[in-house]
Amino acid sequence: MPLAEIIITNAKVLTMDEGNPRAEAVAIAAGRILAVGGSAEVEALAGPETRMVDAGGRTLLPGFVESHLHLVLGGNELSQLQLGGVQGFDDLARAFRAYALENPDLPLLMAQGAAYEILEAPVTRADLDRVLGDRPIAMMSPDHHTVWANTAALRAAGILHGAAMPPGHVVVMAADGTATGELLEFEAFSPVLALTGDLHLQLGIATGGEPEPWPDAGQRAKDKAKVAAGLQHCAAHGITSMVNMDGNRYTCVLLKEMEAEGRLTARVKVPFHFKPHMDLSELDRASAMAAEFRGDWVTSGFVKMFMDGVVDSRTAYMLQDYPGTTEWGAPLFEAERFKAICREISRRDLQIAVHAIGDGAVRQTIDGYEAAGRPDLRHRIEHIELIDRADLPRLGALGITASVQPPHPPGAMDFPMSTMSHVFHRDRWRDAYLWMTLADHGAPLAFASDWPVTDVSVMRGIQAALTRVPYEGCQDERVGLMQVLRAYTAGGAWAAQMEGLTGVLRKGMAADLVLIDGDIEAIPAEEIGRTGIALTIAGGRVTHEAGRL
Repeated sequence: MPLAEIIITNAKVLTMDEGNPRAEAVAIAAGRILAVGGSAEVEALAGPETRMVDAGGRTLLPGFVESHLHLVLGGNELSQLQLGGVQGFDDLARAFRAYALENPDLPLLMAQGAAYEILEAPVTRADLDRVLGDRPIAMMSPDHHTVWANTAALRAAGILHGAAMPPGHVVVMAADGTATGELLEFEAFSPVLALTGDLHLQLGIATGGEPEPWPDAGQRAKDKAKVAAGLQHCAAHGITSMVNMDGNRYTCVLLKEMEAEGRLTARVKVPFHFKPHMDLSELDRASAMAAEFRGDWVTSGFVKMFMDGVVDSRTAYMLQDYPGTTEWGAPLFEAERFKAICREISRRDLQIAVHAIGDGAVRQTIDGYEAAGRPDLRHRIEHIELIDRADLPRLGALGITASVQPPHPPGAMDFPMSTMSHVFHRDRWRDAYLWMTLADHGAPLAFASDWPVTDVSVMRGIQAALTRVPYEGCQDERVGLMQVLRAYTAGGAWAAQMEGLTGVLRKGMAADLVLIDGDIEAIPAEEIGRTGIALTIAGGRVTHEAGRL
């Protein structure tokens, strides 16, 4: 047996391998796990060049699998104004004006994380004109489905007097025939985002298209720097694999170039994004991406779709009116056409992932998967924020993965509880943000953050999963620690069709590991989110280290 390059010993190893669930040490070499077992037997594989890491009783896990994020968007946003926690006009104005002084040459001052309740009333362009009137400014909601822009930004984007939009995408208009400043969904706010000069990075989610013209080497270098920032941010949180929920061939090319340059620090699965306006023949591009990108580090092989929007803007598709309104939202795909699309994608042996938040969207997505008849492809539903009870058993019966996000339920982490009353009838709270109930009905769970919609921190996500307080009069939807950890590791790998490569600590598997800064079974649940990541290793390479261990 070859000698180890790195040995982590004196650890509480939770392998996620049902045949060998616990160990004390792991040895790695040539990017793979060489051995998992007791400290003495593993340390025997050390040579003079082996790096020995004494874990000091800390927990060692498979590297975290982030099952739903937006890597390129998140990396790009790291340098933008962050409005998380900002509340009220004075604080908003202070933040924007300071950012403007620091960035005098930006064509658009873009902010992220603006709460829907950031002002006492719905935000208008007049509000933002008072914040800053002489430069284009805009701010994105945390869910990334609404943007508010000032008059200068709307005028520069050419949409001050409105614009024709596809169904579900809205430039909200005032009675005087001008835009209010509120822009709902990607097509509506893309003209504003284009002012930054990096709209080509949004294409994977906005249109499903490719950059035209193709970015030259200089532009690709700038784009890769943003991806590298996102990767570094994720590595600091123990993430070694991720399912990127937007993308196109350009995304894959950037990642493959970074892999060749030795700069890719996580395994990334990238979709082809199928939009409602596309013809089925566009799926030839999805098949081509699947054939071209099939390595251990950059892979495609799945198709992403949006069935609806989000609850906050009432664009999620419901089976009944939103409280106090006559609005239901609407599906972005017609039901029979969606079934035909699912059949065609499945015929090509490609996986499907659909954003479905409202119970109407969830039902229509399940119907499409049922029509496709391919449970072996592990089709997924992303979010499932509300589901009709009649649809629960269908998930398990059809082998549909529930890709859900512990940070999302209002009150669990950063989103305010007030959202519940605005968007869900009180008697439906028992059907909202289900985890235990979905699992009990046979749906495999994959956990994620949806970064940059929420904090990418897996440790905070684990805490949210374990400490979420049941809604009044509702059942407890928490799952246990081991089930939570599995959903962030082996469960995520299985859902991403990567279970033969990563997700468990077993001899021969990829050397993807995370050492947390404590014993996760001993840390009080309410303190897990403050626990750091001591060491992240992806493919045998240290990608994050909190001081020399």
